[in-house]
Amino acid sequence: MAAVIGEMSWFCCGNTWGPCGTVGHGACGTCNSGSLQHAWPNASDACLAITRPDACGVGLSRRTCGFRHYTTNLCTGSRIGTTIADCGPQTDLFCGETACCGSSCGSNRIIDLTPAAYSAIASLSSGLRPCSVDVV
Repeated sequence: MAAVIGEMSWFCCGNTWGPCGTVGHGACGTCNSGSLQHAWPNASDACLAITRPDACGVGLSRRTCGFRHYTTNLCTGSRIGTTIADCGPQTDLFCGETACCGSSCGSNRIIDLTPAAYSAIASLSSGLRPCSVDVV
């Protein structure tokens, strides 16, 4: 998989952690806000039918629960490895949305990180950041 450029956001799952209360453990049954995990829009056929990144012109490889991606914050160059623990984000709801910092921009939400993962490479208060996602 070549690196994909887009937006990263964060979401809550599992046990209480930081700004998150206790919620479900996600599509994989293992998601926890305090773990280094993420949601991926093409984790299964059922997931892809909901998230529809193709509606935004984004082609993402099928990767299933436990697969490791590496996300780089394009604002700072900070990078983190996380594993798939849920389905999401619902990319088609945000087609064309763009996040920038300086001349670094990313369009369309392609990955949701847990708060623990997001806060390791960006401030939770930023909400969205341009990113690249790859497998090495």
